[in-house]
Amino acid sequence: MDKIKRKLREIYKKRDKKVHKYNFGSLLVIGGSKIYSGSPAFNALSALRSGVDLVEITAPERAANIIGGFSPDLITHLLKGDFLKTKHLKQIYKISKNKTGVVIGGGLGREKETFKAVQKFLSETKLPCVIDADAIHAIAGKKNIMSGKNFVITPHAHEFFVFSGEKILKDLEERKKQVKKLAKELKTTILLKGNTDIISDGNKIYLNKTGTPYMTKGGTGDTLAGIVGALLARKVKPFESAWCGAYINGKAGELASKKFGEGLLASDLLNEIPNVIKEYI
Repeated sequence: MDKIKRKLREIYKKRDKKVHKYNFGSLLVIGGSKIYSGSPAFNALSALRSGVDLVEITAPERAANIIGGFSPDLITHLLKGDFLKTKHLKQIYKISKNKTGVVIGGGLGREKETFKAVQKFLSETKLPCVIDADAIHAIAGKKNIMSGKNFVITPHAHEFFVFSGEKILKDLEERKKQVKKLAKELKTTILLKGNTDIISDGNKIYLNKTGTPYMTKGGTGDTLAGIVGALLARKVKPFESAWCGAYINGKAGELASKKFGEGLLASDLLNEIPNVIKEYI
């Protein structure tokens, strides 16, 4: 606990009066499709609640239009069509020019063309990225795309299997070895989501035990990705972004579950994220 308190106080230290917009990062969210619009919205709103200065979302047109109506805080860039394609990358590269971090994957769907676009973007970008949800499926079998980059991949147990070809073992100590081994091979950071989150960069390992059984609701992984993305955009290192993000998201879920119990929604975490963070400022 002392370790997390020290790190969060370092990240969320009291702001100098002379700071200005973009001192605390600018995040790009790439997600959504004709069917799914909630995930990138949760990414963006949780990132804003985590202190990043600006978030822009690039999404296929139906998702972009829906997300734009969620909140005046959200900026959306419309990609023509029903899903992400390689032809959209030129537009995405232009939008990402002044960004300091990326979250990619939420709600993208699993079209072959989408997978190709994700693979190409991740192989070419130099920005720190959170790779979540459908983007994990996109790089299955092409893990070396991640090698040595400032990425955080955030799989649950099944996504870890899809990504690595290795089933997660039941024993916690064995799971720790699995995560650390793969992170070391890829020279990247893995955040394995579960009752106990396991985070490793291949050298260090951190266990996060915050959270609640009520966080089985869809969208709570999207808020996690957004928080981690905000920290990356604020120039926090990937490993630290991952374990601090997991802690904040789990604590926000705990606070929300006290109010809503079985009725907890992912959107309930959004208002609790600042309540977790303000303890450390």
